[in-house]
Amino acid sequence: MTEVAFHFGAPDKVAYAVRLLRKAVGKGARVLVVAEADVLQRLDAALWASAPTEFLAHCRTDAPGPAVGLSPVLLSEGGPPGSVPVLDVLVNLGDAMPEAFERFPRVIEVVSLDEVDRQQARQRWKAYAAQGIAIDRRDLNLRS
Repeated sequence: MTEVAFHFGAPDKVAYAVRLLRKAVGKGARVLVVAEADVLQRLDAALWASAPTEFLAHCRTDAPGPAVGLSPVLLSEGGPPGSVPVLDVLVNLGDAMPEAFERFPRVIEVVSLDEVDRQQARQRWKAYAAQGIAIDRRDLNLRS
């Protein structure tokens, strides 16, 4: 069964996602990040702006096949396309529950301090819980 974790209280979802991706890739995981186009564009720019020693190879899911097959981080608008292989982790930076999340062993929902984002996260939490999924809650404010 898919493990779901909500990381609440990210002051900047994109900056937090970059750190989360570094940690996951450092442990050998391949990750799919789903979000709206504007968030993916900011994440892409942040990943390219990393120091050379911290750069993470990444591409969009509609990139040519070899790039998708080799990249440890894939970016997708809306959800995982059927052509994307099952990866280790799905990170949701978006507003909606990701499509086909159950294909992934692990889902991480990143939630900012914004009240609208928090409300949308509560709806996603309820949807996961309604499917009988146990949810891990991580409050990032308690870790500072």
